[in-house]
Amino acid sequence: MEELLVYAILLYEELVTEDEYSKRLDELFLKNPEDDDLLHLEWETNIQEAIIYVRTHIDYKNLDLERFGRMLMSKLKVVYANCLDIKCFANRMYSLWESLPGNIQDIEPFWTLSYADDPLSWGDEEQTRNIYEHMLGYYKE
Repeated sequence: MEELLVYAILLYEELVTEDEYSKRLDELFLKNPEDDDLLHLEWETNIQEAIIYVRTHIDYKNLDLERFGRMLMSKLKVVYANCLDIKCFANRMYSLWESLPGNIQDIEPFWTLSYADDPLSWGDEEQTRNIYEHMLGYYKE
């Protein structure tokens, strides 16, 4: 469910498309057709209801942070690479940080989303980019 949580959060923040979410859900369901949560989500036609379902049916206390983090950073690398305006990216990342589960907001690399845009206030785009790039590379082997 960690992977679907990433998609649900990114979908809510409009950082991935509904098609991307649906495609990944289909792949996960085909691998695990006996999973009741995946079956429920396959039948759910309202994307907002699907997001709510994922966010309310995940066990946040036992969330695999490494898996969640790797997936989130992987998806954010694509968003970062396709975003030409660092200020726009920074605004979206702060909003994303606010959407994260409260129990992980203060843990790296997620915490970085809350402050990486600070250097922009004094015009230092290079430092902001360095902070984001360090965050995006957090899970490098």
